[in-house]
Amino acid sequence: MDLKKAVASLGRDYDELMKEYLKVASTFSRLGLSEYESRTYVALVALGTGSANLVAEVAQIPRTSSYKVMRNLEQKGFARKLQGRPRSFSPVDPSELSKRLVAQVEESFGKVSALKNLLSERGVPQLVYTIMGKERVLDKIGEMLDKSESSFVMSSPLISQMRTRFGKKISNAISRGVSMTVITVPFVKAPRGVRVIRRKALIATDVISDGKTALLAAADLSACGYTDNEALSKHLEDFLRIMGESQE
Repeated sequence: MDLKKAVASLGRDYDELMKEYLKVASTFSRLGLSEYESRTYVALVALGTGSANLVAEVAQIPRTSSYKVMRNLEQKGFARKLQGRPRSFSPVDPSELSKRLVAQVEESFGKVSALKNLLSERGVPQLVYTIMGKERVLDKIGEMLDKSESSFVMSSPLISQMRTRFGKKISNAISRGVSMTVITVPFVKAPRGVRVIRRKALIATDVISDGKTALLAAADLSACGYTDNEALSKHLEDFLRIMGESQE
């Protein structure tokens, strides 16, 4: 397919259309999608349905990566695999996806608001610190891992990144007798020696250490809230445990 000719036949400027496409695709990185996954979802929406090779051409990603990217989108709830040959996929309708994600975010904020009111009623200080920048957020997670003594819970769609960066720290924590629990999306490889819970459509990264400190990060890890308020951290740990148990 000659994309430039196809775009020209529609009366559109190819370069301008690509700028719009890349701008829209970049917004999905905030929902935990990689750059290739973001491009592929937008391309799927534009095509309606498509094989991995066709979508790769439109999305401008390597064909060698296309099928894996499509499977990732399926696992994260952004695409559906169709029957037949060649293997084709269709996008989850944007309005359906929007409603689902908004409902999840509203549920999370609703629980946080309820917790805030509860702590206010009890007179518990609400000490939440904001940390900006991906490297600083990751450094804080590493610090929490190093200081963990009894339990460590991490819920994230980015476990592959965490495993690469914190593999040694996780091994050290397990050697110290720390009980490690990871909540992540289906089919993603988790660190050895941890309890793994699978849950679809995770958006943010949540970390709780020893039920005493907690970190809630944006989807792209660009910022997070951190607290050493034990009451707040324990409540979040209980929430993640219930969320995990509901999937088992």
